[in-house]
Order: sequence, then structure tokens, then C-alpha cells
Amino acid sequence: MQKLNKTAILKRIEKSQMREDLPEFRAGDTISVHIKIVEGNKTRVQKLDGIVLKITGKGLSKSFTIRKESSGIGVEETFSYHSPLIVKIEVSKRGKVRRAYISYMRQRSGKSARIKTKN
Repeated sequence: MQKLNKTAILKRIEKSQMREDLPEFRAGDTISVHIKIVEGNKTRVQKLDGIVLKITGKGLSKSFTIRKESSGIGVEETFSYHSPLIVKIEVSKRGKVRRAYISYMRQRSGKSARIKTKN
């Protein structure tokens, strides 16, 4: 019988809870996140489209922040990558950016908030 230390046990438990069905995306990509929302005893799926500002963490604590502009007001939402509330993620555009965290998008709106797409 092999003796396991605490980190090996934690890694094994984390690996069983990680999701493998989500696509690969980076900062600057435009994605659609389908989220399961519970209202009382009813559940529904809501779609949120936006640009990925940053991806932080690794393993089970990996998270990403997306931003969209709604009626001229910027809305940001942070999601856990491996959350069971995420139904699916669709990548609609691949963005061409030079940074891992595009915080400068917060000051931009309209035409200046566009990101070039990869070919």
C-alpha cells in the first residue's frame, strides 16, 4: 500500500471535480457563457456575451472575468471556470491582444472598445 501525503490526496479530489468539456479561451476573446440561474423552485439558463478581460488561478480555483456594455454601462462578471452553474461556453471571436489582463478596456466605449480578430 502506497502512502499518500495531503497534497496528493487534495490533487486527486480536485481532479475529480474539474471540468473537461469547456473550450480553451484567452483574454481578448469574445465568448457566450450560459449560466444556470435558480429563482425560487424554478431554474432557467441565461446567456451572457462579453469580452474576456482576464483569466486567473489554476486548477480548481481558476476563474475568468468577462465584460460587456449594456446601454452604455459596463457590466463585469467573474465566474469560476469549473463551476457546476455554467452550462456551456461558446467562443464566438478570437481576439488579438498583447496582454494577459486587458484592464484598459474599462476606460473605452464605442469604436475604441473594439478588438482586432485573429485570422
